[in-house]
Amino acid sequence: MRMPNHLSTVLATATIALATAPAAHAGEKAAVVIPPPPAGKGQIVFYRTGTIVGSAMGCSVNENGQKISSLGSGRYFILVTTPGRHEYTVKSEAKDTLALEVEADETQYAMCKIKMGIMAGRPDLAPSTQEAFVKAGTDRLVDADDMGPGPGALRPDEVAAAVSASATTTPSK
Repeated sequence: MRMPNHLSTVLATATIALATAPAAHAGEKAAVVIPPPPAGKGQIVFYRTGTIVGSAMGCSVNENGQKISSLGSGRYFILVTTPGRHEYTVKSEAKDTLALEVEADETQYAMCKIKMGIMAGRPDLAPSTQEAFVKAGTDRLVDADDMGPGPGALRPDEVAAAVSASATTTPSK
């Protein structure tokens, strides 16, 4: 029995994709690569773990009243910004503010958690570390359509370009 052309094309494409995909061990996630900030700029990786509490609620990060991006459960985004003091806010029934001193050529981390509230979850924005980000297993970039008009948040294609550029400029050992 002969397979229809469209099915054989799909099967061939799937076979090639599996053959060329990097091997992963069961239960292992691919490591997230955070590119360095552009020269003279700093950056903050905002992330949210994939916990069950408040998973349906977004964590919208704002600066100066302008939305930068929403963080869904298990998502992250990278904000490139100027050095200096910055205040970021998240709110639902309550508001939380995180002030960070951004340094040139430095990457900082901030985690948004959703805590129990009276009517809705309460977002909590706190400083974090690269180690906590890695341990959290947050491995999905925020979709471009979840980003706001606020400047600096890297879109997925910009992150891919920055990772690619840093890979070609980083000397191998």
